[in-house]
Amino acid sequence: MAGQQQQARVRQPREFRERRDVLNELSDTELIRRYRLDRAGIVFVTDLVRPVLLRPTATNKALTPEHKVLITLRYLATGKMQLCNGDDLGESQQTVSRVITETLDALSAPHILKRFIKFPANQDLQQKKTEFRDVAGFPEVVGVIDGTHIRIMRPRQFEAEYVNRKRYHSINVQVVFNAKYKITDLEAKWPGSVHDARILNESGLKRMFETRAVPAGCHLLGDSGYGNKTWLLTPYLRPQHEYQLAYNRAHKKTRSIVERGIGQWKRRFHVLHSEIRVTPPGKVCKIIFVCAMLHNICKDRNIQILLEGGEEHGQPQAEDNIQMAAGEENDDNGGHAEPLPAGQDRDGLRYRDEFVRRYFNVEL
Repeated sequence: MAGQQQQARVRQPREFRERRDVLNELSDTELIRRYRLDRAGIVFVTDLVRPVLLRPTATNKALTPEHKVLITLRYLATGKMQLCNGDDLGESQQTVSRVITETLDALSAPHILKRFIKFPANQDLQQKKTEFRDVAGFPEVVGVIDGTHIRIMRPRQFEAEYVNRKRYHSINVQVVFNAKYKITDLEAKWPGSVHDARILNESGLKRMFETRAVPAGCHLLGDSGYGNKTWLLTPYLRPQHEYQLAYNRAHKKTRSIVERGIGQWKRRFHVLHSEIRVTPPGKVCKIIFVCAMLHNICKDRNIQILLEGGEEHGQPQAEDNIQMAAGEENDDNGGHAEPLPAGQDRDGLRYRDEFVRRYFNVEL
């Protein structure tokens, strides 16, 4: 009897599902559709965090760093954890959740984010001005700024602070793009109820401009939710003369880069388009930063956006064909209906008039 009980207690060997070698099985086109990076890009991202993700032994068939990165990329591309444990990757829900957390922690390390999300330094500023001027003739611009809301689950703490003007819970993200649709600055920590102008006023970006870490003569373009400053220009709310209309036209066309850029970013990583179902909000912020970093890597490597919807219809959708129309993202931003934001003053308005006289060759 005792022998039978002892035999029953013998641990049964674990069964492991076969893992597909998708890096070698799928073409670059298929990899981009599913994971947003080609094979070389996936290996590049894996190498950034390989020492952190590598297990010292192969006990229990431990996941490789490549496999962990693939699981995380699949989640960011779709926003659905259940798709990560499907036929292509073959892991349990618990494993997927653990791996995503581990990989996001590794990829959101400050030294990695600063490598790929950085405001242009002095030697690069003139090139950025030239690239922006080529868009619509607007001079002295080094970035375009806007806010966008990322929907989140109802948080357990300070719930009311995360409700934005559209009445859903969100993180209000401040983002700056250059003329090549790369993200050069990102603030992702503020609850949805906080106005864009306040986020900018308390940001490191403002300190960079006002302490002359960014030299005088460099400007951001923002919408009317921001206040005019010597380094930030907004459109005329009620243009009265042709020079104001000309300024507004060039401003609108140039600033639309940030709206299209946000559209590209969210379509590349669909987790940003739907409600991010993780808690707490701090983990959501890591997801936002990692998506921004990966977006810039895609830009550096000239990887186009290919969506699985295009695969189903046999028509891969190139990046330029899925940009959001100018103004679509703006409808999602909090507080832009206010006539003048906090921080608007006569000095800022006067500076804008002087700027128009100098660069649009019109006597005021």
